[in-house]
Amino acid sequence: MSNPSTYHRSVLLHEAVDALNIRDNGVYVDGTFGGGGHSREILKRLGKKGKLIVFDHDKDAWQNLPDDKRIILVKENFRYLKRFLRLHGSPRVDGILVDLGVSSFQFDTADRGFSIRFDAPLDMRMDERADFTATDLVRDYSEEQLHRILEQYGEVRNARTLAKTIVDGRKKMSVQTIQSFKDLIGDCIKGNPNRYLAQVFQALRIEVNDEMGVLQDFLQQTIACLNPGGRLAVITFHSLEDRMVKQFMKRGTFETEQQTDPFGRSLFENPLKALKDIVPTEEEINENPRSRSARLRVAEKI
Repeated sequence: MSNPSTYHRSVLLHEAVDALNIRDNGVYVDGTFGGGGHSREILKRLGKKGKLIVFDHDKDAWQNLPDDKRIILVKENFRYLKRFLRLHGSPRVDGILVDLGVSSFQFDTADRGFSIRFDAPLDMRMDERADFTATDLVRDYSEEQLHRILEQYGEVRNARTLAKTIVDGRKKMSVQTIQSFKDLIGDCIKGNPNRYLAQVFQALRIEVNDEMGVLQDFLQQTIACLNPGGRLAVITFHSLEDRMVKQFMKRGTFETEQQTDPFGRSLFENPLKALKDIVPTEEEINENPRSRSARLRVAEKI
């Protein structure tokens, strides 16, 4: 069993839970349970009749569940929010929180394949029940596909050259471990090697876990799943996520074409009101450097 205190240190802990405006007998969702830091803080503020539904598809996180009758664990990705809230008799809730960061435990467990610090299988699956790994991606993706994800998800400066190098190199060597992948792309590294590799690994991880697709699916379900006055709190860690969350809270939809009246005014009224945009304090960043890129956005259903 992993120790919740070392599994992951929750970022913006009090700010995020404060943002939910918790009611004594309310029903809340922690969509990314992880080490349970945010969930434990929510439970502290809930009364005996309150309920907390938590989602996590990582089996290592399930070991952190507190012994509390008010909590329900859903062993699935939070992209299935609506389905499982209905299944558990709470189709609408009073608040939803997700922390989109990779847990410290996942980064620090070598054989999960998330970190450039270790040599391990090139895996990167958040849900180890899934079949598709980073090894499969590096072996099977076309040069065009690799270029796209490296550029979009990693903002890698020489993404086109790197994609070609991977495609050419994999014909000559098997790439199944972190070290073999680093050896393959070594000549492409620009600038600070650790920063460059972190960007490349971020791109692979996002694609392997369909993180942007998951986030879009989730956000689109939140409006139907919130009671009026319910709060949505999302902690992001890179600009792609933050841009998507900001756009959704501002517009309430991802639809690019909206119906308008004869005067050109939109017929769609955003049911969300953006409330807060919070970043960690210098004190928190000093205590937990991994919080540096975090950003909390909060909206309320009107």
